[in-house]
Formats: sequence, structure tokens, C-alpha cells
Amino acid sequence: MAVEAGATIRDERRRRRWTLRELAARCGLTAAAVHRLESGLPGSIETYARVAAGLGLRPELRLADERRVAPERAADPLHALMGEVEARTLAEHGYGLSLDEPFQYYQFAGRADLVAWDIRRSALLHVENKTRLPNLQEAFGSYNAKRRYLAPIMADRLGLTRGFRTVTHAIVALWSSEVQHVVRIRSTSLRAILPDGPDAFAAWWSGGELPAGSQSVFILLDPLDRPRSRRWVGVDGALRAGARYRGYAEAMEVARAAGVA
Repeated sequence: MAVEAGATIRDERRRRRWTLRELAARCGLTAAAVHRLESGLPGSIETYARVAAGLGLRPELRLADERRVAPERAADPLHALMGEVEARTLAEHGYGLSLDEPFQYYQFAGRADLVAWDIRRSALLHVENKTRLPNLQEAFGSYNAKRRYLAPIMADRLGLTRGFRTVTHAIVALWSSEVQHVVRIRSTSLRAILPDGPDAFAAWWSGGELPAGSQSVFILLDPLDRPRSRRWVGVDGALRAGARYRGYAEAMEVARAAGVA
């Protein structure tokens, strides 16, 4: 909750083109205190109320997780929508597809959110979808295990005795201010685990020529179709581009209004 609130404060301040000192003066706080909030560190209810008043916003306290409000939404409809959008796009190019693909390597067992393959070109795409990034270490642990074990298991299932010539692993996250805030403050960690540019993902997305070797990439995706707008960006774009949604809750509202969640 503190991370999402901090991202909202930062975005609203920047939208008004105020400096930290200008906002702090309007709130009766120090610039350091405002910076702590924007960085995702928790503050007191009084501090949040002061900042909201300074920005002309109405403070709201929300403790419920949108994905756990009702049992029928426990599966996370935005996560499912991201997989549907990816699968539909990849299917248009004739790739083989599987969603929620189970696999096991000795004692390690897991599921890949989406895998796509091209037998003719010995190519594999593995996607892990994230609507939030509350714990990067946990996300990296699961992702790294799949990056290590999934490709040979899928090659064996598909009868590719020599394995894949090209493998692309991707963490694809919701294009929200909440996620972008994590990207900005943890960019070094993200680049260490996902060091490659978006070219390989772009090739899969467009049905273009796939690069040889192994790629590990990070992508921000907007699961809702917006005419004349980019559907996704890589890490560099995530550091520069404006957010499509403030957070999970806003994205859910838009998806419901569009009749897709």
C-alpha cells in the first residue's frame, strides 16, 4: 500500500511540475519526509493526509487486495487478461502455445504462465506475468528456476533432441505506476537478472526473425487495446514512459468498464 501511495504522490507532483520542496511547503512537511513517502516507505496517516491536502486529493484508506475481495476473483483477472492478450497475439503468427504449463525437475516443481514455440526454428518463449512486484527476490527465485530447467523439459516434450536454438525468457508486468516505481528503485537488480533488450520479445510479438541464443528480458504490458498506443515497453522505456494506470485497482476498473474482466 505504501509503494502504491508513494507512486501516486510522485506522479501527481510531477504532473503539476512541482519540486519536492514546493510540495513539502504546501503540506507543512520537510522535503525529506515527502521523498520518503515517494520512495515507498510508510508514513503516518496524518502525513498522508497532509500530502493529499497539498495535492488537492481526497485521501482514502484501502486495505483490501483487489485480487482477494471475492472468491471468484481469486485467480486474478488482470493476470488472466495479460495471458489472453499474449496468447492471442502469438497465435496469430502460428506459434504453438500452452498456458499454465506444469513441469518438474527432480524435487523442483512449478508452472510457467505461458510458453510458445516454433518447431521449425527450434525456438521457445517463456513468459512470467506479474500484475504487481511486491517481492522481487521471490519473483526472481521462481523465474531463475524456470529459466534454468524449463527449456530442456519443453524440448523433450516436443521431441527436439538437440534442444532449442533460441530461447527467450521474459517477466512481463502490468504497465502501472505501482510497478514502474519498483522498476525505478530496483533497476540495478532488474538489469542483473533480465539484462537483455526487448528485441527478442519484439520479434516474437511481431512474428519476425528470432535471434539465436538465450535472452532474458523485462517488459511492461498494457493488456487493454488503445488505438495508436504502444502495447508494451522494455526496461529503458519503463524508466522514461508515463504509466498507463496508477495501480492494480485502477487497471481493474478500466478492464471492467471495457467488459474484459
